[in-house]
Amino acid sequence: MSQWIQMVGIYVRDQDEALAFYVDKLGFRVHTDVRNGDFRWLTIQAADQPTFQLGLFAPGSPMHDAATEQTLRAMVAKGAMPSLVLAVDNCRAAYDRMLTQGVEFTQEPMDRYGTVDAGFRDPSGNGWKMIEVRQ
Repeated sequence: MSQWIQMVGIYVRDQDEALAFYVDKLGFRVHTDVRNGDFRWLTIQAADQPTFQLGLFAPGSPMHDAATEQTLRAMVAKGAMPSLVLAVDNCRAAYDRMLTQGVEFTQEPMDRYGTVDAGFRDPSGNGWKMIEVRQ
């Protein structure tokens, strides 16, 4: 029996804003972008990882009531959701490239634990750690 994780979703405040950030600034590509009424199923993927999708979901109907939507939006904006990890082959080069794209970093690249890492947030407040893969 084989099993793997194919998709993980994060909440974003605005799917169009998130799509522009992840595609235009980070270099991801759209995997699926379909709508059913007000609901939008939007997933992206890294070019080097075609078997994994990251869902960009807006809290709200039909999945959440208004109170839950408001709570989720507040939690995301505060950066309270679990951090994500972006693996790169050269953290400082990726930092420089992403900085020119307007990505706002919360931590510049630093050497630690035998590798290099940096931190940034997406426009919704989701925290990312960017870690250089050990060769």
